[in-house]
Amino acid sequence: MSASPTKQVDVRGLYCPEPVFRTKMEIERLKIGDTLKVIADDPESEEDISRWVNRNGHVLVSLNKEAKDLEFVIKKAK
Repeated sequence: MSASPTKQVDVRGLYCPEPVFRTKMEIERLKIGDTLKVIADDPESEEDISRWVNRNGHVLVSLNKEAKDLEFVIKKAK
C-alpha cells in the first residue's frame, strides 16, 4: 500500500485498555475510507486492537512488528 495513512496515533507506553480507546477515538474522527496508523508497544494490543477492528467492521490493512513496536494500519469502513 503506497498511500500514507490519513492520521497517525502513537500509544506507546499505554496499556490495555487505553490503546483501544485511543484507536476508537481517532477512527471516529476520520471519514470512511481514511486510514489510521497506530503505533503501540503493549503486547496485548496485537490481539485487542485486531479484535476491536474486526468487531467494528473496519479493515486491518496491515500489522507490522518492528522491535517492540506494533504498527497497525486500519481503514475506516463505516
